[in-house]
Amino acid sequence: MPRLSEVSRADTTDEVVLGSYQRLFGDRDPVAEPGTATGTPGNWWTVFALSPDVLKHAIRGFALYQSPKRRLPGDLRELGQTRAGWRSGSQFVFSQHAKAARANGVSADKVEAIPHWQVSDLFTPVERAVLAYADALAGDGGRVPDGVFDALREHLDDVQILELTYITSLYVQHAVMARALRVEFDDRDEPVVEVAAPEGYAEGDLDIAGRDA
Repeated sequence: MPRLSEVSRADTTDEVVLGSYQRLFGDRDPVAEPGTATGTPGNWWTVFALSPDVLKHAIRGFALYQSPKRRLPGDLRELGQTRAGWRSGSQFVFSQHAKAARANGVSADKVEAIPHWQVSDLFTPVERAVLAYADALAGDGGRVPDGVFDALREHLDDVQILELTYITSLYVQHAVMARALRVEFDDRDEPVVEVAAPEGYAEGDLDIAGRDA
């Protein structure tokens, strides 16, 4: 379950919320009957509906990156978004944009190789530059080596690089928020926990180095 409450259809009169619900869920109440066409629960929408202005702002972001005004090719955009999902540890962002990447012409083999792109020979020089840039944005907080930026400049103009930076960073934000609020596929228990020792273990019994080391 998400960490925040969800807004049912009966509990809102906001046109943006209701329009989104109708588009994604039809006549269903998405809280009582969750599920979207892509197989997600859909609770990103029902949680963001807590603040219709925030939901509206997010939807404008979706419209912006999908606008025909964008100079950045869709396949490169989706490579950045998908890698941002992986690098940020968001199963939701990675899963959704793996689908979008294929829809924008990225081959299934390349999508499968995004997690280990550094050792794959499938990607072109511009794709490798985009993936390295996404890693710098999602994993290094925007600390981009000059060599990575120079590689981008060999293939993309300033407008395209700005769009790539903005859109990829936007999806780093979505990845962080999805994990923090535990929505959609990011509603997962923390994987890094202490594993209980066997019965009979006493603190101090672990002697890895040896008594006389």
